[in-house]
Amino acid sequence: MRTRLAIKVHGLLERYFPERRVFLKSDTDTRFIRLKSETQLVAVTGAAALVGWSIIATAVLLMDSIGAGNFRDQAKRDQATYQARLDDLAAQRDQRAGEALAAQERFNAALDQISVMQSDLLTSETRRHELETGLEVVQSTLRRTMEEREAARVALAALQSEADADQRPTALASAETGAPVDFLADALARTAQERDQMVADAQDALDQADDLALEIALMRENNDQIFRQLEEAMTISVKPLDKMFRAANMPPERILDQVRRGYSGKGGPLTPLSFSSRGEELSPDFLRANRLLEQMDELNLYRIAAERAPFALPVKQAFRFTSEYGFRRDPKTGGRRMHKGVDFAAPVGTDLHATADGVVIHAGWQSGYGRLIKIQHDFGIETRYAHLSKIRVKVGQRVSRGDHIGDMGASGRVTGVHLHYEVRVGGKAVNPMIYIKAARDVF
Repeated sequence: MRTRLAIKVHGLLERYFPERRVFLKSDTDTRFIRLKSETQLVAVTGAAALVGWSIIATAVLLMDSIGAGNFRDQAKRDQATYQARLDDLAAQRDQRAGEALAAQERFNAALDQISVMQSDLLTSETRRHELETGLEVVQSTLRRTMEEREAARVALAALQSEADADQRPTALASAETGAPVDFLADALARTAQERDQMVADAQDALDQADDLALEIALMRENNDQIFRQLEEAMTISVKPLDKMFRAANMPPERILDQVRRGYSGKGGPLTPLSFSSRGEELSPDFLRANRLLEQMDELNLYRIAAERAPFALPVKQAFRFTSEYGFRRDPKTGGRRMHKGVDFAAPVGTDLHATADGVVIHAGWQSGYGRLIKIQHDFGIETRYAHLSKIRVKVGQRVSRGDHIGDMGASGRVTGVHLHYEVRVGGKAVNPMIYIKAARDVF
């Protein structure tokens, strides 16, 4: 069975690949090589496989070349898109910076207006108190004048009664009583004149009282307007600050309590207004003024707290935002790694500024960071400024927001000139843009 199958296969191969002989002739001899059908099949199959492999390899190389070209084009398009996005972000950043500057100017103007209004309020309250005191004096004088007028009327009536009873119909009696009658007439005339003067004085006092009452009413209306403007200014000033701290995950109540405790030995909050030393109950206007003073104290505490939290940008000149916080492709190894800060790119030597008040706890070289500055702030916050070309502060030095602390460079593990900026709360890195975005419409 197996022999019969082999014969059929050989016969089929003989039909397509007949046996051939290849003669090799030399000077002295002639030889030949017999090529069987099976040998020819193997040779043809090998040649076909070689040709097929060449075609496939050429196709693969061609497709790879085309794909590489498409990838480069796609990379260029992605780079152009990313560059356009960066330019748009830079334009937005410039716009936000202008808005922040305008907001800061509005905030300063509101503070100035509040100061002026507070002075006007205190002056108005003092003037109103003086007018109320003057009104009391006028009213007391008026009451005394009315009492004296009534007494004069009674005395005049008594004198008139006595004069009527003492009149005599005879000329003798008239001659004998001429002197007393003249004296009585003079007394009556003086009494009538005094009475008329008292009536005129009383009328003047009433007119003056009406004028004072009108002036007090106008002053109260003016005070109410000043109060409303102050309350609106306080609302406009405090609300953005409260929103800023909440956006930065910093509860305002806890922050203000901490600032209040830290500054209680330097004067504490503003004392309430008091214009009376007689133990009288304060009026609604006094209570309203005290509430405004408490709000002004709260605004001052907000201002102190804002100076001690990193709500500012470390770079004030033109820059590019080149890397955000979070996982990214490592620029050195290409692997996926956590980036614990944000990167700002600008020319070498660009001034770098402290983003909040604090104390320098490190100023020197650290592996990976290069030249590094660490600043400890209140509320357990620490900021880091890495890859500097020059450090301009020392350990233990106290700095304020906006102070020039160093120059941008490319020290440490970098691919180019930039600032690596970190914010840590309780030793744990957080996204610095939380604070920067929170203060976008305030500073």
